[in-house]
Parts: sequence; structure tokens; C-alpha cells
Amino acid sequence: MSTSKIFSMMAFVCILAACSAERQNEWFVSHTGNMPAKERLNRIEIGSSKDDVVGILGLPSSVNVFDQNSWIYMSADVKKVAFWAPQEIDREVLRITFNSADEVKSIDVLTLADGKNIKPDESVTEVKGQRPGFFRKYFGGVGQYVPFSGKSNSGL
Repeated sequence: MSTSKIFSMMAFVCILAACSAERQNEWFVSHTGNMPAKERLNRIEIGSSKDDVVGILGLPSSVNVFDQNSWIYMSADVKKVAFWAPQEIDREVLRITFNSADEVKSIDVLTLADGKNIKPDESVTEVKGQRPGFFRKYFGGVGQYVPFSGKSNSGL
């Protein structure tokens, strides 16, 4: 077998390997979030204080705005290829709820399967009095512009 055939065959195999689906998925997937390791999570028990949780897991990804006693740690893997819409591949959400004494009341772990698709409401509420008619729109300002006021303008 000639050297050029061997080189061509090796180049073809390299190109084929680069096009494998498993390898492409790694190229286009981005990881975001702050999900603590399972070993650290297992150290949190019901009754632990907020300071203990921060010391073990670190600060949360977010704190519920309406309930300061609900902390959320989350992470997600999102696949984004060119101009196609991003696709969420994996998601983990850890919700730690504290009682009034700042002790852990509950620990919940949610995944992508626990999520629900929500369809936004596309209805529009009309606001009365905000749409000027043709004449008000184009001639409403006639006579209202006063280029020179009655005051002495010595700065000009």
C-alpha cells in the first residue's frame, strides 16, 4: 500500500472520528450553576443552621424573594448549536427550606423531569386614552412651542 493511500485513510478516519455525535455534544454543551457535590449535600441534616449550610455548601444560587427562608442551589447543562434554539439537557435544583429559628426544615432535590412547561399568556390589555388620533398626533403640538421666553437671555 502506498504512503498516499495510508495518509488518505488516516485523514478519513480522523475526520470521521471528529464528526461522531458523542464528541459533538461535548463541544456545544455549556454548564452553568452552583450545585454542590453529593458528599457535601449528605452532610446537611434537618435541624442544621444557616451558618452550617453556608459553611458546607457555600452561598446559594438564589434566595426566594418572597420567602427569605427558601434557598436554591441549581445547575444546568444547555446545548446551543449555531442559530437553533438552546436545548436544556440536564437540570438539578436543590431547595433548602428553613424554619423561623433558621434551622433546616426540608431538603428537596428536583430534576429536569420535575419541571413543567408553562405557556405564556399572549393576550394584551388595552389601555384607554393612550392612542392619539391622527390630528392630535400630527398637529397636536402646533402653537405650543415657544422659542423665546419673556425672560432676558443674556447668555446668547
